[in-house]
Amino acid sequence: MAAARRSLLAAALLALAALPAALAQAQAPAPAKGPPNVTAILEKGGQYATFIRLMKSTQQDTQLNSQLNGSSTGYTVFAPTDNAFANLKPGTLNGLSQQEQVSLVQYHILSQFYSTASFQTASNPVRTQASGSDGPYTLNVTANSNGQVNVSTGIVTTNVGTALRDQPPLAVYSVDKVLLPNDLFGVKPPASAPPAPSKKPSKGHGGSSEAQAPAGAGDAPPSGAPGGARWNFAALLLGAAAWLL
Repeated sequence: MAAARRSLLAAALLALAALPAALAQAQAPAPAKGPPNVTAILEKGGQYATFIRLMKSTQQDTQLNSQLNGSSTGYTVFAPTDNAFANLKPGTLNGLSQQEQVSLVQYHILSQFYSTASFQTASNPVRTQASGSDGPYTLNVTANSNGQVNVSTGIVTTNVGTALRDQPPLAVYSVDKVLLPNDLFGVKPPASAPPAPSKKPSKGHGGSSEAQAPAGAGDAPPSGAPGGARWNFAALLLGAAAWLL
């Protein structure tokens, strides 16, 4: 019996010794969550491989993930599905320069967090992260009374679909069309033709711009002038004298 009591006492003492450590572990705060990862969100969606590849090739995935760290306004991403890219004309993406591909991806990113409800109060035109020589690329967002949200670029219009994520600081919405910015895909105005060269007047031998008179024209008196009448009268007298002789 004595041995049994000593064993129970020893077990109780060990349990008491381990109690502070167990309490401290239970009270420790959970590790803080990092900013959301846009690539992981798209991969979980399962139908955005082309957009993920485009984001990675332009390094916009790492840039957005970095911007999300400490952002106060948040971001909104419109993610085109693989079918949306498949419906583009062949060569659309390959025909873009590297910088234009960057602009295309940035055109799908808004520098503000928009919930589905806040789209109804969005002030158009809405700025995107893309910009050019004429300033930021913009698009229009409209919502009807049924809560359906549409986004328009001036070239394409599509519905805003499923929310892959809608918690600050990042909202990601699926779209069935690639948002083509008018700045890249709009009709370019025809180039104006260069002005026709002006004709210069030809110069004479003396450097004067006036046309040269025919040779001898300046020596003969004009018809009907007094000098011409005297010349005709003298010729008549000579003719009469020759006849008399």
